[in-house]
Amino acid sequence: MYNFDFEKPTSVADAVAALGTEEAQALGGGQTMIPTLKQRLASPSKLVSLTGIAEMQGVSASGGSVKIGGATTHATVAAEAGSYPALADTASHIGDPAVRNRGTIGGSLANNDPSACYPAAALGSGATITTNKRDIAADDFFQGMFTTALEEGEIITSVTFPVPEKANYQKFVQPASRFALVGVFVAKYADGVRVAVTGASNDGVFRWSEAEAALSSNFSASAVDSLAAPAGDMISDLHGTAEYRAHLVGVLTKRAVAAAA
Repeated sequence: MYNFDFEKPTSVADAVAALGTEEAQALGGGQTMIPTLKQRLASPSKLVSLTGIAEMQGVSASGGSVKIGGATTHATVAAEAGSYPALADTASHIGDPAVRNRGTIGGSLANNDPSACYPAAALGSGATITTNKRDIAADDFFQGMFTTALEEGEIITSVTFPVPEKANYQKFVQPASRFALVGVFVAKYADGVRVAVTGASNDGVFRWSEAEAALSSNFSASAVDSLAAPAGDMISDLHGTAEYRAHLVGVLTKRAVAAAA
């Protein structure tokens, strides 16, 4: 590690002001940032912790949606997002207890790790990501591996999930990291089905449109029997080839549909 300034503001306005300093970096739960600092892959002059902002914490439900503060931990989502069971279940299987009690939903979405679970939940649910400046639809938020629509100094204050009729998340865990080797989030709404895939693509989280069309017509595991996720853009590494990941996308989609139905 190296020397840097540390601030823990208690309001969004103070956090934004602190982030206006040159080379300042927002800090959520620190599950990615702290290891990055230890490896000297980043060297911000100031860390601005968002975990002391009360208005960015907690879970509330109203009008058929669940709103989660950006600084809310995975453990809190798992315990308090019961009105969206699939989301609560997704949060309960992120990492291990230490990660779930420190990591935050805002930090996960802002980082947009290609194997993280929350991006699939947000994209699969058609969530709205609210920042200190604007509302961003999930379809516009994720822009590639570790890349989002967030601008400099912009922080995620809350995320709103419309609650579907049925939903489920299936994850094939990479045992060393506890990240998803492949994860699939399926959500059925009155106007159709959304299928979001994480862990598989070099471009990060994505929607599998062919499966969405098939499942919107027939919400059953058999509806995707004849489909195959394209392997051309899939990650290929020592944990699994591109073809293996493409196969897992189909398998996990069917499992998610069966579990949701």
